Amino acid sequence: EVSFVLLLLDITPMLPVLEGVVMELQDCALSLLREIIPTDKEEVAFKDLDVAILVGSMPRKEGMERKDLLKANVAIFKSQGTALEKFAKKTVKVLVVGNPANTNCLITAKSAPSIPKENFSCLTRLDHNRARSQVAMRCGVPATNVKNVIIWGNHSSTQYPDVHHCTVNMSGSELACFDAVKDDAWLKGDFISTVQQRGAAVIKARKLSSAMSAAKAICDHMRDIWAGTPEGEFTSMGIYSTGNSYGVPEDLIYSFPVQNKDKSWKIVDGLAINAFSRSKMDATAIELIEERDMAVAFLAV
Repeated sequence: EVSFVLLLLDITPMLPVLEGVVMELQDCALSLLREIIPTDKEEVAFKDLDVAILVGSMPRKEGMERKDLLKANVAIFKSQGTALEKFAKKTVKVLVVGNPANTNCLITAKSAPSIPKENFSCLTRLDHNRARSQVAMRCGVPATNVKNVIIWGNHSSTQYPDVHHCTVNMSGSELACFDAVKDDAWLKGDFISTVQQRGAAVIKARKLSSAMSAAKAICDHMRDIWAGTPEGEFTSMGIYSTGNSYGVPEDLIYSFPVQNKDKSWKIVDGLAINAFSRSKMDATAIELIEERDMAVAFLAV
């Protein structure tokens, strides 16, 4: 039977707060949770890990330039990558959630050169779930009836939620998304911007960033890595681009449609890409190249 030991890392001033999180976890009476170890020491937190979920990043503060945000995060994720390199198993699966997630993930991977690049991913499952849910609400069906949406590119407002390969099960029939929704203008306009801006909308309403939906997406992402994606379905993950798929440049963490099996992922290749999709996929790649180049310059300092 599988059971978990949770190693929870935080900065020293936050240890009393972390103790509260430990109490909450204990009070959930989770059947698979064997032990919880709160710590402020990287050598404790990263030792022999099977899975690392990196959620701690420097959030953007008012008036903060993008380059200042990147600089602060490069320091954090370089340190975490170095700790993974030193202490974790080489088979560790690393999921970066802290934003800017794609570029933070790339910096982490570059700082842990002996761990294979394909073991690193960033979370775009939350965007994937958001896209599914928007289509489902529009069609009046449960989100589970919507399959094979794709998030391309960056976990930012340039991401491209693509429904050209998506199907919706309505009254027992599998329909192409465009046929089910019957509103092309919405699918090519407000649907895309709603998904792109959803994180900001949650912050505006809640005065805090997505918590429960992000946690659910992390669970979905990890479960798919371990248990595989259902037959005939694919999901979205930010993964290392080798430059061999869909014209996406190499050496970026870019969100692709993937299928998971045996704890590894495979890009779903051969999907038709129209001119509308191409321009949106290229725009998000351009942003990722800019972010990467700025971050790598800080990494070298």
